Parts: sequence; C-alpha cells; structure tokens
Amino acid sequence: MRIAILTSEAVPFVKTGGLADVSGALPKALGEHETDARLILPLYDQIDRRLLNDKIIENVSVEWRGRVHAVRFLCSDAAGAPAYFVHAPEFFARPNIYGCQDDHIRFAFFSRAALALTKHLDWQPDVVHGNDWPCGFAVAELRARRRYDSFFQNTKTLFSLHNVGYQGLFDAGDLWWLGFGDAPERDDFMLERTASALKAGMIAADALSTVSPRYAREIQTPQQGHGLDWLLRARSNRLIGITNGVDYEIWNPETDPHIAANFSADDLSGKRECKIDLLRRFSLPEESDRPILAIISRLVGQKGYDLIQLVAEPILRTGAFFIALGAGAKEYEDFLQRLHDVAPQQVGIYKGYAGEPLAHQIEAGADMFLMPSRYEPCGLNQMYSMRYGTVPVVRATGGLDDTVQQFDPRTGTGTGFKFGPYEAGALLEKLREALYFYARPDDWPKIQRNGMTVDNSWAAAAKKYLELYQELAKL
Repeated sequence: MRIAILTSEAVPFVKTGGLADVSGALPKALGEHETDARLILPLYDQIDRRLLNDKIIENVSVEWRGRVHAVRFLCSDAAGAPAYFVHAPEFFARPNIYGCQDDHIRFAFFSRAALALTKHLDWQPDVVHGNDWPCGFAVAELRARRRYDSFFQNTKTLFSLHNVGYQGLFDAGDLWWLGFGDAPERDDFMLERTASALKAGMIAADALSTVSPRYAREIQTPQQGHGLDWLLRARSNRLIGITNGVDYEIWNPETDPHIAANFSADDLSGKRECKIDLLRRFSLPEESDRPILAIISRLVGQKGYDLIQLVAEPILRTGAFFIALGAGAKEYEDFLQRLHDVAPQQVGIYKGYAGEPLAHQIEAGADMFLMPSRYEPCGLNQMYSMRYGTVPVVRATGGLDDTVQQFDPRTGTGTGFKFGPYEAGALLEKLREALYFYARPDDWPKIQRNGMTVDNSWAAAAKKYLELYQELAKL
C-alpha cells in the first residue's frame, strides 16, 4: 500500500509535542510491514539541515490564489522512511512553528503543496493520512478533488485527532481565497461564526482516528468534546482509538546514548547512577535514597499544573526532590521559579525545551513521573517512564487510563498509580501512596519491572493502522 502521512511536525526533524513522536515513528513502523509510507511536512527554519540528503525535487506545480507556483521540496531518510519538506520560506521561515496570525494560510498552502507533490511524483497514494487541524485543509481538499481529478479518485483519507482542543480557528472571510468558498466545503469549515480546519477535516475524512480508545469515547461527551462532541457522536461509526506506540530504538535504557549508565529490567543497578547524574545536572544534593518526582510537559492548565500548585508545599514536606522541564504559560513558569527559590536544594527546573537528551536523562534518573492531566488524548511520557523504571503517577483519563495499571500489592501486578477525580486531594493521596511503596524495597522494584516489561512498541500500533488503511482502501 501507499500511505502519504501529512503532519506539521515529526521527530527527528521538529517537535513541540507528542504529535511529532507519532508522526516520526509511524512511517518507519509501517515500512516493516512492507508498506510504502512517506512523510510530508513543512521545511521550518528550526530543522537541522544536516538531517537532509542531497535529493531535491524542483518545480512542483502548486495552484495558489489564482497562480501556479513552482515549489521546491527537500528530502530526508533520517526518520527511517522517505520524508519530503515543502520549501516555502515566506510561510515557514518563522521564529515559531505555530502561533502566527496567518497559521491557517500557512498550513492551507502546505496541504495544497503536499497533495501536489504526490501528483508530481506520479505516486498515487491509497490513503492520505492527515494529522490534526493543520492537515484538515488537505482532507477537505482531497474530498473535493475526487469529484473532478481522476488521480485522487480512489484515494481515501484518514484524519487523526491528537487533541481536539486545538481546532485551527480562523476568520471565515478567508475561506474564499483559500479555495473553500463554495458549498459543501464552506459549510464543512463553518463553526458558529468562524471557520475551523479541524471540523472540516472531521467531516470530510473517510475515517477518523484518535490516539487511545478511552479518548475516542471521551471526546464524544460535552465535557471533553470542546464543542464538537455532537459531530464526533454523529461520526462514531467512523471513529477508532489506536493507542500510540513507543519507538524502542530511541527510548530504550539498555542502549540509550544520552544517559549516564544503561540498565534493564534484569539489572536495575545503572538507574542509581542515572539518578546521581540527574541530581548533578540540576545542582541538587547527591542523595540517591531520596525519591525524585519529575514532570516534563507544556506548562498549561491541561497538564494539571493548577493541581500541582495546590500540592506543592505538601510535596516539599515529604522531602522528595521535584524536577520539572517545560515551557508555557507565564503563570506556571513563575510558579516553578518561586518553588525553586523557596527550596533550591530540593527543586530543579528547566524552563524551555532543552532537546531530547535532557528528557531522556530525566526519564532515566527520576523515581516517579507525574502526569495529573485534566485530559490526555494518549500521552507518551508515561510509557517512556515505564520503560525506564520510572513509576508513573497519573490521572485516570484518556490514554493514561489505557496504558497505566494501578499497582495492587496483593497480586503484585500493576505499573503505576492512578487517581480519578480532578482534585488536588486525590493527586496528593496517590503521591503519598507511591511514596509509601517507594520505601518498601520488596514492592518498588516489582512495580518498576512490571512497567519495563510492558510492550508498548510501535509494532502493535502500526499493525492496527495498517488494518484500518486496508479497510479504507476497500470503500
């Protein structure tokens, strides 16, 4: 099969969140199933040009705003599958990947160019797989083009929803010159008095997927549907939840080049060395018996930082170290800074994105990983943590509930600790429970090994995607 995967970010090229991990890993995993999967994304300034190869595709004809533009594409094999980059500096040579006033224009152009590339290469995809709102334009356009363009007549579309909270909203007055001014496409975009690229993709796609089975159910409710629950319920027969996988070639404590010592479920001794290394990196006392609680996330309310603020003082009173990596809302950045200022020998913070090595070092050196999310479509860090013997403490929502099993001391089963209500007291109770078992040497290594031996690899996830592609191709 031929699968064109369109995305706004992908590792190892550019990353702001879990979408990049999924987009970078899936094409490679599909290739192991003899599937011709190719990745298409914008060429941002932030992409390291050393990851590109010498291949350049010139003069791809892209119709845009009444003119035909000759667009260049650069190429790479660094993700383990062919990747193509739209070279359009006027749209993508920006300080930030997202957050520009003309984001809808930028990604509408990207979508148009990505489809044009497949035609230029005479590489007719069986499925175009778009990811999140930036690719909603491509899904909507492809459905329209099937009415008059024989090249795409048999191409089906899958639209993956990684987070329905981000809907690609823009002024509906721009629909005309983006090429979506006529019905039915215009109506597909309309959401009250504005336009939504996410809604258009959800309506136009032949099938919808999201990143965990529980999240697929949650987004059909008013509480987590972000105003689109009615549409998701209407399309529930076309919606499937497939839990993301983990690329164990990258996230593997036995071979990880970024950590101080390698270790495994059979020999955890290297984890202590990783813990000492982590304490040194954050200039904290090298007291390896004290537990380290860690969090890596965007500093936004979704990630539960309002709860963390409420339990910060009780956490410090336990004597545990607290290490946080992330950037986002000034309110939470200031909170972390104050916490560090109050307890500089107990709190380590890094505000910003320090790149993959530090994330690996935190996963390897921490004892517990905190994810008290208000909602979490899938989450990847809880799975990384389990692989590194770092026990997750999570709220039972979305993919966190699907992937973390509550520890049961009677049976010795379970991989972490889960709480239900979105309340500070519930979070604190689970943290104290985790700290209690941390102090029990017969139980803690058992929890660590339980998590380390769970198979969250991309092999199973890729197989489910392939089955979905095959079903779509038969429609």
